[in-house]
Amino acid sequence: MRISRESRRTVNMARWAAALVAASGITSGLTVDTAQAGGPSGDPGRAKPTIVLVHGAFADASSWNGVVQRLQQNGYTVAAPANPLRGIPQDSTYLASFLKSVKGPIVLVGHSYGGEVISQAAVGNDNVKALVYINAIMPDAGESFSSLSAKFAPAPLTKALKQVPFRNGDGTTGTDVYVQPDKLHQVFAADLPTSQTNLMAVTQRPIALSAFAGKLTGAAWRNKPVYVLVGRQDQAINPALELFEAKRAKARKTVEINSSHVSLVSHPQAVKNLIVDAAEDYMWKK
Repeated sequence: MRISRESRRTVNMARWAAALVAASGITSGLTVDTAQAGGPSGDPGRAKPTIVLVHGAFADASSWNGVVQRLQQNGYTVAAPANPLRGIPQDSTYLASFLKSVKGPIVLVGHSYGGEVISQAAVGNDNVKALVYINAIMPDAGESFSSLSAKFAPAPLTKALKQVPFRNGDGTTGTDVYVQPDKLHQVFAADLPTSQTNLMAVTQRPIALSAFAGKLTGAAWRNKPVYVLVGRQDQAINPALELFEAKRAKARKTVEINSSHVSLVSHPQAVKNLIVDAAEDYMWKK
């Protein structure tokens, strides 16, 4: 029987493929490794975590806008709940209840005073897989913002605050703390244009004075992976304190950048990169 030219070509291709497989030692149980962005080849990884962003004092959730945009571009689900700024007991309880509404793994991020809040709110929550601290305060259980900060030279922000008394609907009173508007640029956000910091000065959200003395009852950074970003030009929290905290928490990664206290606004890409590092370390089981 005469074999057509097309049939001979098919037979030769099959023989060539068989010879290639034999020469390379590949068995009939051949599997294909698929590289996935952000992780090693062949590892399917874990579910992509939700990123929860918690702002600090004198700010609101919009301070995360630049970071949120970049995380969403990378395919992350992001939530940035409001931080009441009323003190650790109330704020951490509020955040803990919010975290319970998030399904699946979480990377929890705190800026400034938000670092205290996430530290306590994440205690006992197994869904929180990593903690990221951005220019943050990180007290241990039994410590307060004031007691921890007292171990280092005071930051210039401490001399640029003003107190404003307030009264609640039930008749109780308290004191709010603001940054003096004419000093906010210098001590809070020196690497932003004054046109922007002038707006921040007017729209800032105060923190209750009592929040500075509130002590943590638990610190989740004791048993969860920690990632830290330090602003070398931070005038609100002493950078030496931030580095001490990172070392004490045995941070998996500590990044220092030339930034003011509001690196989340002035350097959103650097902040986003560290958050993604934490997420990918979890996803790829590091």
